[in-house]
Amino acid sequence: MGQDSGRIIISEEQVASALDMRGAIDAVERGLAAQAHGEAVNMLKTHTAWDGSTLHAIGAVFPKVGLAGTKTWAHTPRGASPLLILFDAENGGVRAIIDAFNLGKFRTAAASGVATRRLAREDADDLAIIGTGKQAFTQVEAVCAVRRIRRIRVFSPNEQHRTEFAAVLKKRFDAEIIASPSVHDAVRGASIITTITRAREPFLHAAMIERGAHINAVGAILPSRAELSSDVVERCTQIVSDSPAQAEKLSHELIGALGSDPQKWNAVGFLGELVTSEGRRRSADDLTLLKSLGTGVLDLSVGIEVYRRIVPLGEGTVPK
Repeated sequence: MGQDSGRIIISEEQVASALDMRGAIDAVERGLAAQAHGEAVNMLKTHTAWDGSTLHAIGAVFPKVGLAGTKTWAHTPRGASPLLILFDAENGGVRAIIDAFNLGKFRTAAASGVATRRLAREDADDLAIIGTGKQAFTQVEAVCAVRRIRRIRVFSPNEQHRTEFAAVLKKRFDAEIIASPSVHDAVRGASIITTITRAREPFLHAAMIERGAHINAVGAILPSRAELSSDVVERCTQIVSDSPAQAEKLSHELIGALGSDPQKWNAVGFLGELVTSEGRRRSADDLTLLKSLGTGVLDLSVGIEVYRRIVPLGEGTVPK
């Protein structure tokens, strides 16, 4: 196979066993810092749609590490099977093909973990998680990795889903777990709010949110989706994104609140610059926001960490 002779295939199970949340958060911090220093190049997300489905591609290059990668997936009503392909940046050979559903959960949650570590109050201990789908657990895990959480309130519009998810959390976290009957009840007084839904209409409004809270807005990654009302964005005193450029094109929430005003968009910070500057929230009363859309740098950062952990163990399948 020439340049591809060293390629391996890494399964979902191997990703899950090789990686832990703290490792993912640290890997994403390193990747964001590399991007901020010009040592990683991000490929902006591209997507197309048909019949209720979407096809996505994102990627990145870490020249100093010698690796490039792209992740692609088709999101259909029947599911998705994302793949991350890891290339040798010098000769173009394939180093690894990684089943990337678990990897994606780690990288999405890790971005929330990085932002929460930097922007949530040090004494923040009350988490509201809105959404109980496949990515919700790792979002809770990421917040709990960077703050000592004493209470977690869960909301889904489906009562069975929120009750079942609360039961799962009770088995894994040493905190008071509450299945809340409404968004308002879930976020009342919460110091950290994470939204991870497929909502098409905003459900989180400024009047619901406590002073000094931090928000991880994660679910609305397409212009057709929205979780935050414009008054939430307008009330935020510090906004960061894993990709301000993508946010300006894809975030219905930020576009609706900031319009086309360059001065307002210039105030949206890059999460990587927050990392490299050792930035923190400016005031205890600030309302801070991460608008996360997912980037190739995040995926590749976690993919490289998985690859580095798998190879010394002799794991991964060598294709015949």
